[in-house]
Amino acid sequence: MTEKEKMLKGDYYNPLDPELLKIYHNAKKLLKEYNNLDFEQNQEKERVLAALFEHKGYGVWLETPFFCKFGINISIGQKTVINTNCIFLDDNKISIGKNGLIGPYVQIYTASHPVSASERIIGKGLESRSLTFAKPIKIGDNVWIGGNSIIFPDVNIGDNVTIGAGSVVTKDVPDNMLAFGNPCKVIKEI
Repeated sequence: MTEKEKMLKGDYYNPLDPELLKIYHNAKKLLKEYNNLDFEQNQEKERVLAALFEHKGYGVWLETPFFCKFGINISIGQKTVINTNCIFLDDNKISIGKNGLIGPYVQIYTASHPVSASERIIGKGLESRSLTFAKPIKIGDNVWIGGNSIIFPDVNIGDNVTIGAGSVVTKDVPDNMLAFGNPCKVIKEI
């Protein structure tokens, strides 16, 4: 099994694997190009995002700067708006539905590590590295995620959900809910 296959399966993988580094470097080149395009260069933006993402629906608006790790694990539904300075660590799949609003500085993290240093760090000296695993994140249709929110690995956010600004989302949020806080909690049905 390749390191990429392990990564997408949720097993421990080596993020410094040559295949993964090649995808990573390609994403960085595409992001540099995208983030440096003039505001009105829409055809060029479309071309770059089509090369970067697994899927980008019609009418997606992505403010710059934008940052991601691989790009190829990100799917964004039609008419979704992603505001400035968002960071998507897409070691695993990030799926965002249609008509979404992603506020500025939102961070979506699929990657994680064991909590205990004795379990996290393997090897000795120059050969040591941290164990890494990744779990997917799914965000439904018509979701608004307020600015400065953080979405953790293995979280599913249902349809028609509003996540308040500054929330730290560590657990699933069902459809039609208002949720916010650190940790994020469902406040009421909307």
